[in-house]
Amino acid sequence: MGVAGPSGPVLDRDEVDRALARLGAEHEAIETSLLALQDHAGRRLLEGAELTGTTKERWGTAEASITLLWSYFDAYADALRSAREIRSRRRWSSRDDLVELTELLRGESVTVAGSASATAAAPTMAGTGRLSERFTLAELVERMNELYATSLDMVVTADAVWSALPARIVLLAAELQRTRRLAHSVGVRPGEHPSGDDLERITRTLTSLREQVVSDPLAFWAPAQGSSAPGGGRPDTTRYDREARALEEVRREIDAVLTVRQDAEARLVRLRDVLSRADRTLAEARSARGEVLAKIAASEVPAVSGPPTALQEQLAMASEYRRHAQWHRLSPLLESLEEKAEDELLRARESLTAVTAPLAVRAELRGRLDAYKAKVARLGFAEDPLLVERYDAARRMLWSAPCDLRVAEQAVLRYQQAAAEVLVPRVPGDGGPQDRRGES
Repeated sequence: MGVAGPSGPVLDRDEVDRALARLGAEHEAIETSLLALQDHAGRRLLEGAELTGTTKERWGTAEASITLLWSYFDAYADALRSAREIRSRRRWSSRDDLVELTELLRGESVTVAGSASATAAAPTMAGTGRLSERFTLAELVERMNELYATSLDMVVTADAVWSALPARIVLLAAELQRTRRLAHSVGVRPGEHPSGDDLERITRTLTSLREQVVSDPLAFWAPAQGSSAPGGGRPDTTRYDREARALEEVRREIDAVLTVRQDAEARLVRLRDVLSRADRTLAEARSARGEVLAKIAASEVPAVSGPPTALQEQLAMASEYRRHAQWHRLSPLLESLEEKAEDELLRARESLTAVTAPLAVRAELRGRLDAYKAKVARLGFAEDPLLVERYDAARRMLWSAPCDLRVAEQAVLRYQQAAAEVLVPRVPGDGGPQDRRGES
Protein backbone atom coordinates (compact mmCIF):
# COMPACT_ATOMS: atom_id res chain seq x y z
CA MET A 1 0.00 0.00 0.00
CA GLY A 2 1.16 3.55 -0.66
CA VAL A 3 0.45 6.78 1.19
CA ALA A 4 -3.25 7.50 1.75
CA GLY A 5 -5.04 9.59 -0.87
CA PRO A 6 -8.54 11.09 -1.14
CA SER A 7 -10.03 7.57 -1.52
CA GLY A 8 -7.97 5.95 1.17
CA PRO A 9 -4.60 4.19 0.93
CA VAL A 10 -3.19 4.19 -2.59
CA LEU A 11 -3.41 0.78 -4.21
CA ASP A 12 -0.22 -0.87 -5.31
CA ARG A 13 0.27 -2.38 -8.75
CA ASP A 14 -0.81 -5.92 -7.74
CA GLU A 15 -3.92 -4.66 -5.99
CA VAL A 16 -4.86 -2.65 -9.06
CA ASP A 17 -4.41 -5.69 -11.31
CA ARG A 18 -6.54 -7.86 -9.03
CA ALA A 19 -9.25 -5.18 -8.85
CA LEU A 20 -9.29 -4.79 -12.63
CA ALA A 21 -9.57 -8.58 -13.08
CA ARG A 22 -12.49 -8.74 -10.64
CA LEU A 23 -14.23 -5.76 -12.25
CA GLY A 24 -13.72 -7.33 -15.68
CA ALA A 25 -15.39 -10.54 -14.54
CA GLU A 26 -18.25 -8.55 -13.04
CA HIS A 27 -18.59 -6.61 -16.30
CA GLU A 28 -18.95 -9.81 -18.29
CA ALA A 29 -21.48 -11.27 -15.85
CA ILE A 30 -23.56 -8.09 -15.82
CA GLU A 31 -23.49 -7.81 -19.60
CA THR A 32 -24.58 -11.43 -19.96
CA SER A 33 -27.45 -10.90 -17.54
CA LEU A 34 -28.59 -7.69 -19.24
CA LEU A 35 -28.53 -9.30 -22.67
CA ALA A 36 -30.51 -12.26 -21.34
CA LEU A 37 -33.04 -9.86 -19.86
CA GLN A 38 -33.18 -7.97 -23.14
CA ASP A 39 -33.90 -11.19 -25.06
CA HIS A 40 -36.28 -12.66 -22.49
CA ALA A 41 -39.56 -13.78 -24.08
CA GLY A 42 -41.53 -12.23 -21.25
CA ARG A 43 -39.96 -8.81 -21.82
CA ARG A 44 -40.72 -8.95 -25.55
CA LEU A 45 -44.34 -9.87 -24.79
CA LEU A 46 -44.63 -7.05 -22.29
CA GLU A 47 -43.31 -4.55 -24.84
CA GLY A 48 -45.93 -5.57 -27.41
CA ALA A 49 -48.95 -6.10 -25.11
CA GLU A 50 -51.78 -3.70 -24.32
CA LEU A 51 -51.44 -3.80 -20.55
CA THR A 52 -53.83 -2.74 -17.83
CA GLY A 53 -53.99 -2.55 -14.06
CA THR A 54 -51.09 -3.66 -11.89
CA THR A 55 -49.07 -4.99 -14.80
CA LYS A 56 -49.24 -1.69 -16.69
CA GLU A 57 -48.09 0.22 -13.63
CA ARG A 58 -45.24 -2.14 -12.79
CA TRP A 59 -44.09 -2.48 -16.40
CA GLY A 60 -43.77 1.31 -16.64
CA THR A 61 -41.43 1.19 -13.65
CA ALA A 62 -39.56 -1.85 -14.97
CA GLU A 63 -39.03 -0.27 -18.41
CA ALA A 64 -37.52 2.81 -16.79
CA SER A 65 -35.38 0.56 -14.59
CA ILE A 66 -34.08 -1.39 -17.59
CA THR A 67 -33.24 1.85 -19.40
CA LEU A 68 -31.43 3.10 -16.31
CA LEU A 69 -29.66 -0.25 -15.99
CA TRP A 70 -28.08 0.19 -19.43
CA SER A 71 -27.06 3.73 -18.51
CA TYR A 72 -25.41 2.43 -15.36
CA PHE A 73 -23.76 -0.36 -17.30
CA ASP A 74 -22.40 2.03 -19.91
CA ALA A 75 -20.99 4.25 -17.16
CA TYR A 76 -19.50 1.19 -15.48
CA ALA A 77 -17.97 0.03 -18.77
CA ASP A 78 -16.54 3.51 -19.44
CA ALA A 79 -14.97 3.64 -15.98
CA LEU A 80 -13.49 0.16 -16.42
CA ARG A 81 -12.15 1.10 -19.86
CA SER A 82 -10.56 4.28 -18.49
CA ALA A 83 -8.92 2.32 -15.67
CA ARG A 84 -7.52 -0.21 -18.12
CA GLU A 85 -6.15 2.57 -20.35
CA ILE A 86 -4.37 4.15 -17.40
CA ARG A 87 -2.96 0.80 -16.35
CA SER A 88 -1.77 0.05 -19.86
CA ARG A 89 0.27 3.30 -20.22
CA ARG A 90 3.36 1.63 -18.83
CA ARG A 91 4.35 -1.71 -17.46
CA TRP A 92 5.33 -0.30 -14.09
CA SER A 93 2.68 2.26 -13.17
CA SER A 94 3.93 5.51 -11.64
CA ARG A 95 2.68 6.84 -8.36
CA ASP A 96 0.48 9.36 -10.17
CA ASP A 97 -1.04 6.53 -12.18
CA LEU A 98 -1.69 4.50 -9.03
CA VAL A 99 -3.29 7.53 -7.31
CA GLU A 100 -5.52 8.07 -10.34
CA LEU A 101 -6.41 4.38 -10.49
CA THR A 102 -7.18 4.28 -6.78
CA GLU A 103 -9.53 7.23 -7.15
CA LEU A 104 -11.16 5.61 -10.16
CA LEU A 105 -11.53 2.18 -8.59
CA ARG A 106 -12.34 3.21 -5.01
CA GLY A 107 -13.75 6.74 -5.15
CA GLU A 108 -17.03 8.23 -6.38
CA SER A 109 -15.63 8.49 -9.84
CA VAL A 110 -18.63 7.44 -11.89
CA THR A 111 -21.22 10.03 -12.86
CA VAL A 112 -24.48 8.73 -14.34
CA ALA A 113 -26.65 11.17 -16.22
CA GLY A 114 -30.13 10.28 -17.45
CA SER A 115 -33.04 11.94 -19.18
CA ALA A 116 -36.20 12.76 -17.29
CA SER A 117 -38.16 10.12 -19.20
CA ALA A 118 -35.62 7.46 -18.33
CA THR A 119 -35.48 8.24 -14.65
CA ALA A 120 -38.97 9.50 -13.79
CA ALA A 121 -40.45 6.04 -13.12
CA ALA A 122 -37.29 4.24 -12.00
CA PRO A 123 -36.77 3.58 -8.27
CA THR A 124 -33.70 5.84 -8.28
CA MET A 125 -33.15 9.52 -8.90
CA ALA A 126 -36.93 10.03 -8.91
CA GLY A 127 -37.89 12.77 -6.51
CA THR A 128 -34.30 13.83 -5.90
CA GLY A 129 -34.47 16.85 -8.18
CA ARG A 130 -31.28 15.67 -9.91
CA LEU A 131 -30.75 14.08 -13.31
CA SER A 132 -27.35 12.63 -12.41
CA GLU A 133 -25.69 10.77 -9.55
CA ARG A 134 -22.15 9.91 -8.54
CA PHE A 135 -21.18 6.37 -7.48
CA THR A 136 -18.21 4.28 -6.61
CA LEU A 137 -17.91 1.23 -8.82
CA ALA A 138 -18.98 -1.01 -5.91
CA GLU A 139 -22.08 1.15 -5.29
CA LEU A 140 -22.88 1.12 -8.97
CA VAL A 141 -22.74 -2.71 -9.08
CA GLU A 142 -24.98 -2.93 -6.02
CA ARG A 143 -27.49 -0.53 -7.59
CA MET A 144 -27.49 -2.47 -10.85
CA ASN A 145 -28.11 -5.72 -8.97
CA GLU A 146 -31.14 -4.17 -7.23
CA LEU A 147 -32.62 -2.84 -10.47
CA TYR A 148 -31.95 -6.09 -12.28
CA ALA A 149 -33.63 -8.19 -9.55
CA THR A 150 -36.83 -6.11 -9.52
CA SER A 151 -37.00 -5.92 -13.33
CA LEU A 152 -36.35 -9.63 -13.76
CA ASP A 153 -38.94 -10.48 -11.12
CA MET A 154 -41.58 -8.51 -13.01
CA VAL A 155 -40.65 -10.06 -16.38
CA VAL A 156 -40.43 -13.63 -15.06
CA THR A 157 -43.71 -13.31 -13.18
CA ALA A 158 -45.62 -12.03 -16.22
CA ASP A 159 -44.05 -14.70 -18.43
CA ALA A 160 -44.93 -17.46 -15.95
CA VAL A 161 -48.59 -16.42 -15.89
CA TRP A 162 -48.72 -16.09 -19.68
CA SER A 163 -47.09 -19.49 -20.07
CA ALA A 164 -49.52 -21.20 -17.71
CA LEU A 165 -52.98 -19.68 -17.85
CA PRO A 166 -53.86 -18.60 -21.43
CA ALA A 167 -53.03 -22.02 -22.89
CA ARG A 168 -55.07 -23.77 -20.22
CA ILE A 169 -57.95 -21.38 -20.80
CA VAL A 170 -57.84 -22.11 -24.53
CA LEU A 171 -57.92 -25.86 -23.88
CA LEU A 172 -60.80 -25.46 -21.45
CA ALA A 173 -62.63 -23.27 -23.96
CA ALA A 174 -62.22 -26.00 -26.60
CA GLU A 175 -63.63 -28.56 -24.18
CA LEU A 176 -66.43 -26.11 -23.43
CA GLN A 177 -67.34 -25.92 -27.12
CA ARG A 178 -67.44 -29.72 -27.41
CA THR A 179 -69.67 -29.88 -24.33
CA ARG A 180 -71.97 -27.19 -25.77
CA ARG A 181 -72.40 -29.14 -29.00
CA LEU A 182 -73.11 -32.32 -27.06
CA ALA A 183 -75.54 -30.49 -24.79
CA HIS A 184 -77.37 -29.07 -27.80
CA SER A 185 -77.72 -32.56 -29.28
CA VAL A 186 -79.62 -33.77 -26.21
CA GLY A 187 -81.75 -30.66 -25.83
CA VAL A 188 -79.80 -28.95 -23.05
CA ARG A 189 -80.11 -25.29 -24.05
CA PRO A 190 -79.95 -21.93 -22.24
CA GLY A 191 -83.29 -20.96 -20.80
CA GLU A 192 -84.56 -24.54 -20.97
CA HIS A 193 -82.18 -26.39 -18.67
CA PRO A 194 -79.98 -25.22 -15.75
CA SER A 195 -76.92 -26.85 -17.33
CA GLY A 196 -77.49 -24.82 -20.49
CA ASP A 197 -77.46 -21.64 -18.41
CA ASP A 198 -74.28 -22.82 -16.68
CA LEU A 199 -72.56 -23.31 -20.05
CA GLU A 200 -73.43 -19.75 -21.08
CA ARG A 201 -72.07 -18.38 -17.81
CA ILE A 202 -68.85 -20.41 -18.09
CA THR A 203 -68.39 -19.15 -21.66
CA ARG A 204 -68.69 -15.52 -20.59
CA THR A 205 -66.40 -16.04 -17.61
CA LEU A 206 -63.66 -17.74 -19.65
CA THR A 207 -63.76 -15.01 -22.31
CA SER A 208 -63.40 -12.31 -19.66
CA LEU A 209 -60.76 -14.30 -17.78
CA ARG A 210 -58.56 -14.71 -20.85
CA GLU A 211 -58.74 -10.99 -21.65
CA GLN A 212 -57.76 -10.11 -18.08
CA VAL A 213 -54.90 -12.63 -17.99
CA VAL A 214 -53.48 -11.30 -21.27
CA SER A 215 -53.70 -7.63 -20.28
CA ASP A 216 -52.90 -7.89 -16.55
CA PRO A 217 -50.98 -11.11 -15.81
CA LEU A 218 -49.63 -9.85 -12.47
CA ALA A 219 -53.18 -9.80 -11.12
CA PHE A 220 -53.06 -13.61 -11.36
CA TRP A 221 -49.87 -14.20 -9.42
CA ALA A 222 -49.60 -15.64 -5.92
CA PRO A 223 -46.19 -14.71 -4.41
CA ALA A 224 -44.43 -17.33 -2.32
CA GLN A 225 -44.30 -16.44 1.36
CA GLY A 226 -40.80 -15.48 2.45
CA SER A 227 -39.27 -15.84 -1.05
CA SER A 228 -37.10 -13.03 -2.41
CA ALA A 229 -35.97 -14.82 -5.56
CA PRO A 230 -37.19 -13.38 -8.90
CA GLY A 231 -40.42 -15.11 -9.87
CA GLY A 232 -40.91 -16.66 -6.44
CA GLY A 233 -44.49 -17.86 -6.38
CA ARG A 234 -46.98 -19.44 -8.75
CA PRO A 235 -49.82 -18.44 -11.10
CA ASP A 236 -53.10 -17.99 -9.25
CA THR A 237 -55.48 -20.40 -10.97
CA THR A 238 -58.38 -20.04 -8.51
CA ARG A 239 -60.87 -18.61 -11.01
CA TYR A 240 -59.78 -20.99 -13.75
CA ASP A 241 -60.08 -24.00 -11.43
CA ARG A 242 -63.57 -22.92 -10.35
CA GLU A 243 -64.79 -22.77 -13.95
CA ALA A 244 -63.09 -26.08 -14.77
CA ARG A 245 -64.97 -27.73 -11.91
CA ALA A 246 -68.23 -26.14 -13.04
CA LEU A 247 -67.71 -27.46 -16.56
CA GLU A 248 -66.95 -30.92 -15.19
CA GLU A 249 -70.24 -30.88 -13.28
CA VAL A 250 -72.12 -29.89 -16.43
CA ARG A 251 -70.33 -32.63 -18.37
CA ARG A 252 -71.45 -35.20 -15.80
CA GLU A 253 -75.00 -33.92 -16.15
CA ILE A 254 -74.79 -34.25 -19.94
CA ASP A 255 -73.38 -37.77 -19.55
CA ALA A 256 -76.35 -38.64 -17.37
CA VAL A 257 -78.72 -37.33 -20.04
CA LEU A 258 -76.85 -39.35 -22.68
CA THR A 259 -77.22 -42.44 -20.52
CA VAL A 260 -80.94 -41.76 -20.37
CA ARG A 261 -81.04 -41.56 -24.15
CA GLN A 262 -79.28 -44.92 -24.45
CA ASP A 263 -81.43 -46.92 -22.04
CA ALA A 264 -84.66 -44.88 -21.94
CA GLU A 265 -86.75 -47.59 -23.64
CA ALA A 266 -85.55 -50.33 -21.27
CA ARG A 267 -86.27 -48.13 -18.26
CA LEU A 268 -89.73 -47.28 -19.56
CA VAL A 269 -90.45 -51.00 -20.04
CA ARG A 270 -89.35 -51.70 -16.46
CA LEU A 271 -91.54 -48.86 -15.22
CA ARG A 272 -94.58 -50.21 -17.04
CA ASP A 273 -93.88 -53.65 -15.59
CA VAL A 274 -93.59 -52.35 -12.02
CA LEU A 275 -96.77 -50.30 -12.32
CA SER A 276 -98.56 -53.27 -13.91
CA ARG A 277 -97.55 -55.51 -11.01
CA ALA A 278 -98.77 -52.86 -8.58
CA ASP A 279 -102.11 -52.70 -10.41
CA ARG A 280 -102.47 -56.50 -10.41
CA THR A 281 -101.63 -56.60 -6.71
CA LEU A 282 -104.25 -53.96 -5.96
CA ALA A 283 -106.79 -55.87 -8.05
CA GLU A 284 -105.94 -59.00 -6.09
CA ALA A 285 -106.36 -57.06 -2.85
CA ARG A 286 -109.77 -55.77 -3.94
CA SER A 287 -110.86 -59.32 -4.86
CA ALA A 288 -109.52 -60.65 -1.58
CA ARG A 289 -111.38 -57.95 0.32
CA GLY A 290 -114.65 -59.09 -1.18
CA GLU A 291 -113.82 -62.66 -0.21
CA VAL A 292 -112.92 -61.63 3.33
CA LEU A 293 -116.12 -59.63 3.76
CA ALA A 294 -118.10 -62.66 2.56
CA LYS A 295 -116.27 -65.30 4.62
CA ILE A 296 -115.12 -63.53 7.77
CA ALA A 297 -117.54 -61.97 10.23
CA ALA A 298 -116.91 -59.26 12.80
CA SER A 299 -113.55 -58.24 11.25
CA GLU A 300 -112.15 -54.82 10.27
CA VAL A 301 -111.10 -55.00 6.62
CA PRO A 302 -109.25 -51.91 5.26
CA ALA A 303 -110.43 -50.35 2.01
CA VAL A 304 -108.31 -50.81 -1.12
CA SER A 305 -107.60 -47.75 -3.27
CA GLY A 306 -107.48 -47.82 -7.03
CA PRO A 307 -104.34 -47.43 -9.16
CA PRO A 308 -102.87 -43.88 -9.07
CA THR A 309 -103.78 -42.09 -12.29
CA ALA A 310 -101.05 -39.48 -11.73
CA LEU A 311 -98.30 -42.08 -12.24
CA GLN A 312 -99.90 -43.30 -15.44
CA GLU A 313 -100.12 -39.72 -16.70
CA GLN A 314 -96.44 -39.13 -15.86
CA LEU A 315 -95.52 -42.37 -17.60
CA ALA A 316 -97.35 -41.22 -20.70
CA MET A 317 -95.52 -37.90 -20.47
CA ALA A 318 -92.18 -39.74 -20.23
CA SER A 319 -93.04 -41.66 -23.39
CA GLU A 320 -93.78 -38.37 -25.14
CA TYR A 321 -90.44 -36.92 -24.03
CA ARG A 322 -88.67 -39.96 -25.43
CA ARG A 323 -90.59 -39.76 -28.69
CA HIS A 324 -89.59 -36.11 -29.16
CA ALA A 325 -85.97 -36.65 -27.95
CA GLN A 326 -86.40 -34.29 -24.99
CA TRP A 327 -83.78 -36.17 -23.01
CA HIS A 328 -83.06 -33.37 -20.55
CA ARG A 329 -86.72 -33.45 -19.47
CA LEU A 330 -86.93 -37.24 -19.52
CA SER A 331 -83.91 -37.76 -17.24
CA PRO A 332 -85.32 -36.26 -13.98
CA LEU A 333 -88.83 -37.55 -14.75
CA LEU A 334 -87.58 -41.14 -15.09
CA GLU A 335 -85.68 -40.96 -11.83
CA SER A 336 -88.77 -39.66 -10.03
CA LEU A 337 -91.07 -42.22 -11.66
CA GLU A 338 -88.80 -45.14 -10.80
CA GLU A 339 -88.83 -44.20 -7.13
CA LYS A 340 -92.60 -43.61 -7.07
CA ALA A 341 -93.32 -46.86 -8.95
CA GLU A 342 -91.38 -48.91 -6.40
CA ASP A 343 -93.21 -47.13 -3.59
CA GLU A 344 -96.53 -47.87 -5.28
CA LEU A 345 -95.72 -51.59 -5.66
CA LEU A 346 -94.74 -51.74 -1.97
CA ARG A 347 -97.97 -49.98 -0.98
CA ALA A 348 -100.03 -52.46 -3.07
CA ARG A 349 -98.30 -55.43 -1.42
CA GLU A 350 -98.88 -53.97 2.04
CA SER A 351 -102.55 -53.41 1.16
CA LEU A 352 -102.91 -57.03 0.02
CA THR A 353 -101.26 -58.26 3.21
CA ALA A 354 -103.54 -56.13 5.38
CA VAL A 355 -106.68 -57.23 3.52
CA THR A 356 -105.87 -60.95 3.61
CA ALA A 357 -104.79 -60.95 7.27
CA PRO A 358 -108.17 -62.43 8.50
CA LEU A 359 -107.90 -65.26 5.95
CA ALA A 360 -104.38 -65.94 7.16
CA VAL A 361 -105.65 -66.08 10.76
CA ARG A 362 -108.41 -68.51 9.74
CA ALA A 363 -105.88 -70.67 7.86
CA GLU A 364 -103.61 -70.71 10.90
CA LEU A 365 -106.50 -71.80 13.15
CA ARG A 366 -107.48 -74.53 10.70
CA GLY A 367 -103.94 -75.81 10.59
CA ARG A 368 -103.65 -75.82 14.37
CA LEU A 369 -106.95 -77.71 14.76
CA ASP A 370 -105.93 -80.40 12.24
CA ALA A 371 -102.48 -80.73 13.81
CA TYR A 372 -103.96 -81.50 17.24
CA LYS A 373 -106.47 -83.93 15.71
CA ALA A 374 -103.64 -85.81 14.02
CA LYS A 375 -101.68 -85.94 17.27
CA VAL A 376 -104.68 -87.30 19.19
CA ALA A 377 -105.36 -89.92 16.51
CA ARG A 378 -101.73 -91.02 16.54
CA LEU A 379 -102.01 -91.75 20.26
CA GLY A 380 -105.30 -93.68 19.92
CA PHE A 381 -107.84 -91.14 21.15
CA ALA A 382 -109.45 -90.26 17.83
CA GLU A 383 -112.84 -91.64 18.98
CA ASP A 384 -112.90 -89.85 22.33
CA PRO A 385 -116.45 -88.39 22.56
CA LEU A 386 -115.39 -85.11 24.19
CA LEU A 387 -112.63 -84.53 21.63
CA VAL A 388 -114.94 -85.46 18.75
CA GLU A 389 -117.58 -83.08 20.04
CA ARG A 390 -115.17 -80.15 20.48
CA TYR A 391 -113.43 -80.84 17.17
CA ASP A 392 -116.72 -80.83 15.28
CA ALA A 393 -117.76 -77.56 16.96
CA ALA A 394 -114.51 -75.84 16.08
CA ARG A 395 -114.52 -77.23 12.53
CA ARG A 396 -118.06 -76.02 11.87
CA MET A 397 -117.07 -72.52 12.92
CA LEU A 398 -113.88 -72.46 10.83
CA TRP A 399 -115.39 -73.99 7.68
CA SER A 400 -118.63 -72.01 7.70
CA ALA A 401 -119.23 -68.57 6.23
CA PRO A 402 -119.16 -66.00 7.55
CA CYS A 403 -116.64 -67.15 10.12
CA ASP A 404 -116.40 -65.33 13.43
CA LEU A 405 -112.66 -65.56 14.10
CA ARG A 406 -112.90 -64.67 17.77
CA VAL A 407 -115.48 -67.38 18.49
CA ALA A 408 -113.63 -69.88 16.28
CA GLU A 409 -110.37 -69.21 18.08
CA GLN A 410 -112.05 -69.93 21.44
CA ALA A 411 -113.41 -73.20 20.06
CA VAL A 412 -109.94 -74.26 18.89
CA LEU A 413 -108.51 -73.41 22.32
CA ARG A 414 -111.19 -75.53 24.02
CA TYR A 415 -110.28 -78.47 21.77
CA GLN A 416 -106.59 -77.98 22.56
CA GLN A 417 -107.31 -77.95 26.28
CA ALA A 418 -109.40 -81.13 26.06
CA ALA A 419 -106.69 -82.86 24.08
CA ALA A 420 -104.09 -81.78 26.60
CA GLU A 421 -106.11 -83.26 29.46
CA VAL A 422 -106.56 -86.56 27.64
CA LEU A 423 -102.88 -86.81 26.85
CA VAL A 424 -101.61 -86.24 30.44
CA PRO A 425 -99.46 -89.28 31.54
CA ARG A 426 -101.17 -91.86 33.88
CA VAL A 427 -98.44 -91.75 36.55
CA PRO A 428 -95.32 -89.62 36.81
CA GLY A 429 -92.53 -91.18 34.81
CA ASP A 430 -94.85 -93.57 32.93
CA GLY A 431 -94.99 -92.82 29.23
CA GLY A 432 -98.43 -94.38 28.67
CA PRO A 433 -101.49 -92.16 28.30
CA GLN A 434 -104.15 -91.90 31.00
CA ASP A 435 -107.90 -91.84 30.30
CA ARG A 436 -109.46 -88.96 32.21
CA ARG A 437 -112.76 -88.80 30.41
CA GLY A 438 -114.69 -89.68 33.59
CA GLU A 439 -113.24 -86.60 35.26
CA SER A 440 -114.28 -84.47 32.33
